[in-house]
Amino acid sequence: MIAVTGASGQLGRLVMEGLLARVPAENIVAAVRNPAKVADLAARGVVVRAADYAKPETLDAAFAGVDRLLLISSSEVGGRVPQHRNVIEAARRAGVGLVAYTSILHADTTPLGLGAEHRETEALLRASGLPHVLLRNGWYTENYLASLPAALQHGAFVGSAGQGRIASATREDYAAAAVAVLTGEGHAGKVYELAGDTAYTLAELAAEVSRQTGRQIGYADMPQAEFRNVLVGAGLPEPIADLLADSDAGAARGGLFDDGRQLSALIGRPTTPLSALMETALKTA
Repeated sequence: MIAVTGASGQLGRLVMEGLLARVPAENIVAAVRNPAKVADLAARGVVVRAADYAKPETLDAAFAGVDRLLLISSSEVGGRVPQHRNVIEAARRAGVGLVAYTSILHADTTPLGLGAEHRETEALLRASGLPHVLLRNGWYTENYLASLPAALQHGAFVGSAGQGRIASATREDYAAAAVAVLTGEGHAGKVYELAGDTAYTLAELAAEVSRQTGRQIGYADMPQAEFRNVLVGAGLPEPIADLLADSDAGAARGGLFDDGRQLSALIGRPTTPLSALMETALKTA
């Protein structure tokens, strides 16, 4: 039995589809806070179980009989560690044979503030004694393409990443890596630094938009505090603005770059190029 927490989320959904292509549906558990959100998966034969990171009493039943577990990191930044602790302790009680955790690229050295909770979770996994594998995911290409409509409207991307190179990949690429680990052998104890095959600066991202649209789209680099204020002014909640500005500043210090190509090696194909995903995004921007 393979269980996926957060199976109703954007990454979780892609993992579920990947598993369904390789594993009988009755051997897959969708562990979700709201089972109604995955009624379609239940209709396809997937085992659906209620599992709330913040409610430990739901997790023992959710993980009963599970051999391999994918712990997709909680979306509640700032409250992740106690939630992840609940999952890890329940997995230990259930005797899960392998836990795969979606961490952050170079969690042990990353300059991104996001790294702190991932480092703590990795430490919890080591202390648990559970066989585990760390999927240290880099940046999602989708994170930047979400800004595409605003960039087209204003004629520029804004940020504070400087000349930092970003080796992003798509959610589908990272999902494929999780599927490969959950359905393969010999991954316990491994740490995978997962990133795209190619990297770009935000100025190069803007240049690619210009190339595909025929319009002049620039990149305006600014200090972290100024970028944060721009995001707040655009309507983002302050904690999200702080997180994004911090991540851009971390990118300027190399926090989103890796050229080891472990992701493409794990999934057995090249990662999705920025240009390909942008072409799709521009059709709906």
